[in-house]
Amino acid sequence: MSSRRDFLQKISASAFSLPFLSWASCTDNKSSQYQTQEGPVLRVAIMGLGSYGNRVAEAMQSCKRAKVAGVISGTPSKIKDWQSRYNIPDKNCYNYENFDRIKDNTDIDAVYVITPNALHHDQVIRVAKAGKHAICEKPMAINAKEGQEMVDACNNANVKLLVGYRMHFEPKTLEIIRMRKEGELGKIMFFQGLSGFRIGDPNQWRLNKQLSGGGAMMDIGIYSINGARYMVGEEPVWVTAQETKTNLDKFKEGVDETIQFQLGFPSGAVASCLSTYNMNFLDRFYLNGQEGFAELQPATGYGPIQGRTNKGELTQPHMTHQTVQMDEMAAIILDGKQPIVAVDGAEGVKDLKIIDAIYLAVQTGKKIDVKL
Repeated sequence: MSSRRDFLQKISASAFSLPFLSWASCTDNKSSQYQTQEGPVLRVAIMGLGSYGNRVAEAMQSCKRAKVAGVISGTPSKIKDWQSRYNIPDKNCYNYENFDRIKDNTDIDAVYVITPNALHHDQVIRVAKAGKHAICEKPMAINAKEGQEMVDACNNANVKLLVGYRMHFEPKTLEIIRMRKEGELGKIMFFQGLSGFRIGDPNQWRLNKQLSGGGAMMDIGIYSINGARYMVGEEPVWVTAQETKTNLDKFKEGVDETIQFQLGFPSGAVASCLSTYNMNFLDRFYLNGQEGFAELQPATGYGPIQGRTNKGELTQPHMTHQTVQMDEMAAIILDGKQPIVAVDGAEGVKDLKIIDAIYLAVQTGKKIDVKL
């Protein structure tokens, strides 16, 4: 988490100087695109060089359709390290104050925003105004209103906005979705999603409401929300929720420790889920139908995902999630490919509307209607 703290300390400091040259010799993106046998390569600048940014970049080394082409960071030493590791030229390096200049850089097609939740809104809108496609980590914003503003900004700029839903491309997950779609599980009745771990450093940004927008729900909890939707195959129409907080020093006002929540779907199916920062070994999805069941445990970790159904063990091979995600997102952006499960900004806004409803249900103790 020290890398995150470094980032947060640096983001408010004055901009450091980096050599920047616009590619005046390049007249259009297509002329400078790398080509492979599979097609053009999506050239990505990573914004936020913390632990997950590093994981994404390492995974992209195995991509066929995506390449790390630039960096955006508030820490000069990190930029120098990434330059040496990924052969990134000075002209493709930016800080948080000057990255709007990316507009003139035809060597970069998209920016992957991997920063604290509360920063996503402004940063994605700036990326859109610079004419670059945006990929944003989840949750896409701290509420549905901000998320919709991000979608609108990208639509107005005629650029794509995708959200880092890596599980939407995971083979065992997709096999369960296939089975459900083809009726092999029968009428879906129930989903359970358990998402949680014991969080450490109390001073990290994830426990700072101004940066995270909440607590466990704005981090690990979104997996059960999103998972309920793609596993059941419907959109919820109501939500109820209850909060438990045992450590008021660590989990201050507006920072949730544990929330249990329930979702109701038009068909009558229901979901019962748990989001927590105070329990380990919680990463399980269970889907029940009248003709069968499916279970994933672990369900959303970095892998390998393990799963079984009433027909036996799931045996689809493990592939590094972020490698698959970035190759698939390159195909979405460059080829117009339609994914099996949506990963666009509209998908992200739906999750945010549910999160808004969960927090409202906690505050009021009432069943909240949801309209997606």
